[in-house]
Amino acid sequence: MKHEISMRAEKNEEEYAMTAHLTNERIKMGETIREMRERKGYNQEQLAKIMKVSRTTISKIETGKFNCSMDYLSKFSWHLGFDIKVSKNNN
Repeated sequence: MKHEISMRAEKNEEEYAMTAHLTNERIKMGETIREMRERKGYNQEQLAKIMKVSRTTISKIETGKFNCSMDYLSKFSWHLGFDIKVSKNNN
Protein backbone atom coordinates (compact mmCIF):
# COMPACT_ATOMS: atom_id res chain seq x y z
CA MET A 1 0.00 0.00 0.00
CA LYS A 2 2.76 2.48 0.93
CA HIS A 3 4.59 1.58 -2.26
CA GLU A 4 1.47 2.35 -4.34
CA ILE A 5 1.03 5.71 -2.61
CA SER A 6 4.71 6.52 -3.17
CA MET A 7 4.43 5.60 -6.86
CA ARG A 8 1.32 7.77 -7.27
CA ALA A 9 3.06 10.69 -5.57
CA GLU A 10 6.05 10.30 -7.91
CA LYS A 11 3.74 10.17 -10.91
CA ASN A 12 1.92 13.32 -9.74
CA GLU A 13 5.24 15.10 -9.25
CA GLU A 14 6.35 14.08 -12.73
CA GLU A 15 3.05 15.22 -14.27
CA TYR A 16 3.32 18.54 -12.43
CA ALA A 17 6.91 18.99 -13.63
CA MET A 18 5.91 18.23 -17.23
CA THR A 19 2.98 20.64 -17.09
CA ALA A 20 5.25 23.36 -15.69
CA HIS A 21 7.81 22.65 -18.42
CA LEU A 22 5.18 22.86 -21.18
CA THR A 23 3.82 26.12 -19.78
CA ASN A 24 7.29 27.65 -19.52
CA GLU A 25 8.16 26.61 -23.09
CA ARG A 26 4.90 28.08 -24.45
CA ILE A 27 5.62 31.34 -22.64
CA LYS A 28 9.20 31.52 -23.96
CA MET A 29 8.06 30.74 -27.50
CA GLY A 30 5.28 33.33 -27.28
CA GLU A 31 7.65 36.00 -26.02
CA THR A 32 10.03 35.27 -28.89
CA ILE A 33 7.20 35.45 -31.44
CA ARG A 34 6.07 38.78 -29.96
CA GLU A 35 9.62 40.16 -30.20
CA MET A 36 9.88 39.06 -33.84
CA ARG A 37 6.46 40.54 -34.66
CA GLU A 38 7.48 43.86 -33.12
CA ARG A 39 10.82 43.86 -34.99
CA LYS A 40 8.86 43.45 -38.24
CA GLY A 41 6.72 46.43 -37.26
CA TYR A 42 3.40 44.56 -37.02
CA ASN A 43 0.83 44.99 -34.31
CA GLN A 44 -1.25 41.94 -33.36
CA GLU A 45 -4.16 42.99 -35.55
CA GLN A 46 -1.97 43.38 -38.65
CA LEU A 47 -0.27 40.02 -38.15
CA ALA A 48 -3.60 38.32 -37.50
CA LYS A 49 -4.97 39.72 -40.75
CA ILE A 50 -2.09 38.49 -42.92
CA MET A 51 -2.08 35.09 -41.15
CA LYS A 52 -5.88 34.84 -41.45
CA VAL A 53 -6.37 34.18 -37.73
CA SER A 54 -8.00 36.21 -34.98
CA ARG A 55 -6.11 38.82 -33.00
CA THR A 56 -7.03 36.95 -29.82
CA THR A 57 -5.27 33.85 -31.19
CA ILE A 58 -2.10 35.90 -31.69
CA SER A 59 -2.46 37.31 -28.17
CA LYS A 60 -2.99 33.88 -26.60
CA ILE A 61 0.02 32.42 -28.42
CA GLU A 62 2.23 35.34 -27.41
CA THR A 63 1.23 35.00 -23.75
CA GLY A 64 1.57 31.21 -23.67
CA LYS A 65 -2.14 30.61 -23.14
CA PHE A 66 -2.61 28.69 -26.39
CA ASN A 67 -0.99 25.43 -27.42
CA CYS A 68 0.56 26.55 -30.69
CA SER A 69 0.39 23.86 -33.37
CA MET A 70 3.10 23.22 -35.90
CA ASP A 71 0.81 24.78 -38.51
CA TYR A 72 0.60 28.05 -36.57
CA LEU A 73 4.33 27.99 -35.91
CA SER A 74 4.93 27.50 -39.64
CA LYS A 75 2.68 30.47 -40.44
CA PHE A 76 4.61 32.64 -37.99
CA SER A 77 7.84 31.43 -39.56
CA TRP A 78 6.63 32.31 -43.05
CA HIS A 79 5.27 35.76 -42.22
CA LEU A 80 7.93 36.83 -39.70
CA GLY A 81 10.87 35.37 -41.60
CA PHE A 82 12.49 32.86 -39.29
CA ASP A 83 13.51 29.21 -39.47
CA ILE A 84 12.11 26.52 -37.23
CA LYS A 85 14.84 24.36 -35.74
CA VAL A 86 14.84 21.62 -33.17
CA SER A 87 17.94 21.53 -31.03
CA LYS A 88 19.16 19.09 -28.48
CA ASN A 89 19.14 20.30 -24.88
CA ASN A 90 21.74 19.40 -22.28
CA ASN A 91 19.45 17.26 -20.10
